[in-house]
Amino acid sequence: MKILVYGLNYSPELTGVGKYTGEMAAWLASRGHEVRVVTAPPYYPAWRIDERYSGTRYRIEPANGKPVPRVYRCPLWVPPNPRGTTRLLHLSSFALSSLPVMAMQALWKPDIVFTVEPTFFAAPVALLSAAVSGAASWLHVQDFEVDAAFRMHLLPPGGRLHALAKGLEKFFTGGFSRVSTISHKMVEQIADKGHVRGNVILFPNWGDVELVRPAPPEAANSFREEFGLANKIVFLYSGNMGEKQGLDVLTPLVESFQADPRVHFLFCGDGVCRHQLEKQMRLRPNVTMLPLQPHDLLNELLNAADVHLLPQKQNAADLVMPSKLNGILASGRPVIAMADEGTQVANVVEGCGLVVPAEDAEALCAASARLVENAELRASLGAAAREYAVKYLSKERVLRRFELDMMELLTPPRKTEEVHLASSYRG
Repeated sequence: MKILVYGLNYSPELTGVGKYTGEMAAWLASRGHEVRVVTAPPYYPAWRIDERYSGTRYRIEPANGKPVPRVYRCPLWVPPNPRGTTRLLHLSSFALSSLPVMAMQALWKPDIVFTVEPTFFAAPVALLSAAVSGAASWLHVQDFEVDAAFRMHLLPPGGRLHALAKGLEKFFTGGFSRVSTISHKMVEQIADKGHVRGNVILFPNWGDVELVRPAPPEAANSFREEFGLANKIVFLYSGNMGEKQGLDVLTPLVESFQADPRVHFLFCGDGVCRHQLEKQMRLRPNVTMLPLQPHDLLNELLNAADVHLLPQKQNAADLVMPSKLNGILASGRPVIAMADEGTQVANVVEGCGLVVPAEDAEALCAASARLVENAELRASLGAAAREYAVKYLSKERVLRRFELDMMELLTPPRKTEEVHLASSYRG
C-alpha cells in the first residue's frame, strides 16, 4: 500500500501521539509499504522545538532506498504559553504550512490518507488531499481534542464558539472512510456523536513488551543506585506534565510520607506544568525531579519504581487514554490510577493496580499507604499487570490487526451474489 500519514506529532518525540505515530509508520515501512509522513518538527512535551530542527523552514528526511518512511517537516509556531487563542494559532500554523506539502503528495497518488487527532485542524486538509488523489481517508482519534479544549476550559464552554466547533467536528469526522480510536469507551463515544458504528473501529495503543519487561528484585538499577534508593519504596510519575494530568494531587501525597524514611518519589518528564511542580517540590528530601529520559533508558526507568502513579483530571476521563499506561503495565509494577468508576482507565487498571477517584488526594494517599505496607499485594498486582500487557498490548499483534484493517478498507466489496454463493458452498 501507499500510505500518507499526516499529523502534528511524530518521532523523535518520546511521549504521547508522536511516539505511537512514529512507531506505526516505521513498522508499516518495514512491512514493505510505501509510507510518507507530513508532520511538524518535534516540540512535545517541552513545548519548544528540538534544537536540531527549525520551526521556520521546510525539511525533507528521505528514505534513501531504506525501508523507512519519507518524512516532510513543515514550519510550526510554538507558543511559550499554550492557552486558548495561542493554542489555536499554534494548530493553525501547522494546518497552513502543511497545506502545500499535502497538495504535492496528491500527485503521489496514495491509497490511504491517514491523519491523527490531535490535531483536528488537520482533518479538512486530509479529506481534501484524499478527494483529490482518489484515496481512502482514515481519521485516528488519540484524544477528543475539541471536547477536551472546552472541558479543560482552554476555550470557554457553551456559546456560539462551542456549538460551531462541535458542528465542524461532526461534519468533518463524518467525511472519513474510516474512523478509529484507542479504547472501547472512545469507540462508543464516537458512535454516540452520530457516526455509523460499522465505520468506527478499535486501534489501541500498544506496549513494547519486548523492550519493557520486569526486572527481578535483586537486579541492579542505575536510577536507584545514582540517587541512593536501593532500600526505598519508590513511587514514580513519568511522562507529560500538563493540564490534563492533574499533578496538583502529588503535593499532598508527598507531604503524607515526608516522615516515612522508607518512601521516595521520582517525578520524571516535561510539559507546561513542570515548572510549577518543581516549585512545589523544592527542598523536599523525599522527592527527586528528573528530565524526560531517552528511549533506551525506558525499561530501566520503569523498573526503578515499586509503584507507578497515574493522576488524571476528572473532566479528562475517557477523552484521553494515557499512553504511559501501556509501558507501566508491561513493566510488571502496580499502578495507582486516578479515574472514576466505569471509565476505560478504571476498567483496564482493575486487577492490575488500585483505582481511586480522579482528583481525590485523600484517596490517593490511602491507596499509596496500603501498597507501602503490603509487599505481597504489590507483587501480585504487578504480575497481573504484566500478564495483561503480554496478552492484549503486544505491538506486533496490534499493528498486524491494523494492517489487515487497512487492507480490508481498500478491498472492493464483493457483489451480493458472490457472497451468497460462497456462503452456500461453505454450508
